[in-house]
Amino acid sequence: MKELELYIHIPFCIRKCEYCDFLSFPANAKTQKEYVDALIKEILYYAPKFKNRKVVTIFFGGGTPSWLDYKLLVSILDTIKANYDVADDAEITLEANPGTVVKSAMESYKKAGINRLSIGLQSTKDNELKILGRVHNYEQFLKIYHLARKVGFDNINIDLMSGLPYQKIDDFMKSLNEVIRLKPEHLSVYTLIIEKGTPFYDKYKFDDVKQHAGMVTEALPSEDDVYTMYKLTQQTLKNAGYMQYETSNFAKKGLECRHNIGYWQRKDYLGLGLGAASLVDNVRYSNKRDIYDYVTSANKIQKVELSSESDRQLTDNELDLYNNLHDTVQILSKQEQMEEFMFLGLRMNQGISRSDFEENFNLPIEGVYKKQIDKLKQEGLLEVKHGQVYLTDKGSDLANYCMAQFV
Repeated sequence: MKELELYIHIPFCIRKCEYCDFLSFPANAKTQKEYVDALIKEILYYAPKFKNRKVVTIFFGGGTPSWLDYKLLVSILDTIKANYDVADDAEITLEANPGTVVKSAMESYKKAGINRLSIGLQSTKDNELKILGRVHNYEQFLKIYHLARKVGFDNINIDLMSGLPYQKIDDFMKSLNEVIRLKPEHLSVYTLIIEKGTPFYDKYKFDDVKQHAGMVTEALPSEDDVYTMYKLTQQTLKNAGYMQYETSNFAKKGLECRHNIGYWQRKDYLGLGLGAASLVDNVRYSNKRDIYDYVTSANKIQKVELSSESDRQLTDNELDLYNNLHDTVQILSKQEQMEEFMFLGLRMNQGISRSDFEENFNLPIEGVYKKQIDKLKQEGLLEVKHGQVYLTDKGSDLANYCMAQFV
């Protein structure tokens, strides 16, 4: 049976962080209930189409899914389980932020089948959390973390950020080592990116230009310091028993995030909710991003049986759904599929399987990308061994350059 991943977008948060460009915003209880009702209609709409798929991962992202009334969140998961073929060992992840979860909610998550938590800490330093615009402090994080352990969660990810305004290397390393002592199963360590449209962009856009140009900065750490933080992260986590399996992700053996690996390996995933993106049978969809438009459109859609042939073009029913719920639909050409296969796969430390490439595209990888592979090998940036094509340590430091060769 062909596999499917589900992503459920919960766009609500208490307050938008200074650096955040995700689709998220505060909302009252009435708006949240109306949204969940519309989301459930979308979930039910797709159920017949995917009746012959095995759902292997479910990911509740946001926003702050844990801020949603836990009864509403459980109702979403119950609807999925009642209408989709969810694997017994499915990985079911909930993003949770400190200060948004009480014991009764945590117990309900566990009872409903959520078996993985991803907690957005970002820093153990309260002054850095304040700069980021986070609504919690480190003590509140510790409370939610220990509560999760007490309830029985044994697969927890913690998010950290480096390269923050005014952050010194020692400050970041203290945060990293404090988190390691908590022994989470997984860590996601991201370098701050200054995104347009955020308060951070208005504050630090000129500093960001200086940083990337290797010039002296005022608030942001220098380019050299950011690089040093990344290399220290790699070595420190390796010494602590964490395996780096992707650019920003580290895990204890066997506890890598299966859902995210699916993205990088181009497995089919269905995004449900406001602005959610999907990749199904090499067609990319993106839902409407205006909540009023989304709710109005979702309330009009109905359950229908859709075609499931893997090599189909858009069916009439899918076009009808596009007209109501989607902003974009893109049928990927074979060339676009191969490009995605390469630059997404090279994000992972294990790289790309030559046999998987040939199985997907009926061509040997060298038949398409020999010139690029040879060039990067000569530059010491790429290695081909044991049927895998992957970046060297030097190549990882120049990952954007390497990936660009395949586009």
